[in-house]
Amino acid sequence: MILVCGGAGYIGSHMTAYLQERGKEVVVVDSLVMGHRESIKDTKLYVGDLCDSDFLGKVFSENPIEAVIDFAAFSLVGESMTAPLKYFGNNVGGTIALLETMLKHDVNKIVFSSTAAVYGKQEVIPIPETAATRPENPYGASKLMVEDILKWCDSCHGLKYSVLRYFNVAGAHPSGNIGEDHSPESHLIPIIAQAALNKREKVTIYGDDYLTPDGTCIRDYIHVMDLVEAHDLALGKLRQQNQSHTYNLGNGKGFSVKEVIETFEKVIGRTIPKEVANRRPGDPAVLIAGSEKAMTKLNWQPKYNSLETIISTAWNWHSKNPYGYARSVLNE
Repeated sequence: MILVCGGAGYIGSHMTAYLQERGKEVVVVDSLVMGHRESIKDTKLYVGDLCDSDFLGKVFSENPIEAVIDFAAFSLVGESMTAPLKYFGNNVGGTIALLETMLKHDVNKIVFSSTAAVYGKQEVIPIPETAATRPENPYGASKLMVEDILKWCDSCHGLKYSVLRYFNVAGAHPSGNIGEDHSPESHLIPIIAQAALNKREKVTIYGDDYLTPDGTCIRDYIHVMDLVEAHDLALGKLRQQNQSHTYNLGNGKGFSVKEVIETFEKVIGRTIPKEVANRRPGDPAVLIAGSEKAMTKLNWQPKYNSLETIISTAWNWHSKNPYGYARSVLNE
């Protein structure tokens, strides 16, 4: 049985669906602070805080868990700058409690959801796993702290891990039954969808004077289904070789903010209101993943790797579920 922490969140719910579609037994832990019970339907769910060791002990005692996939974290960069202790307490403290419980119950394999935010600004693009880690916000710093903790748990206790550092996750399950539903929303593609659905006035482009072909920031977008497949492959590799590794996950190519908006307009067949504003502090001009290691070592190959496909699956979810999992204006 696989424990998916944060399994009712955006990525976690897609991971849960992916595993179950392949006949694998899953149990989910989620606080439902950011996750949605509706996203995992009949899956066995324990609602609680990862920082609560007694709660975790109950989960591990009642289920034959043999490996963990951990998505549970606060992940808003801006919020982390105003509430750093909240991020360190939850993201680092929760993972420590999880690792202690794993060791107590002789569970020694974990796939950990990290982030490209551990790299900060980089001169070499695409960014390889060997690049210096210098996070510029508490969110990225909290993830890097956990990476260091995992290394020591491997060295001292033999607990094996796969760390997956990924870039901009987007898209939705091909069925359109689960997708991205954050409040507040901070990701570009759902924000464009909200503007297309008249749920926000316009899309704001933060800066069009970067040293890029059209002046807007360039980012590497990876489809959520490709991402969760990589987690499954990483867990399989852990089982086969019992060796810890760190991998970047991305398409290896970037798209500008303007390209994303224009492609969205192409997919839905109409124009979306937008305006240019000043740059946001700390936004790098270009972030692209070097994912050759994952492709080579895990035999991973993104299948939803065109921007049009990524946006089409996102729009399929948002157009069917304009109020996300709430289903009605009253519950928005």
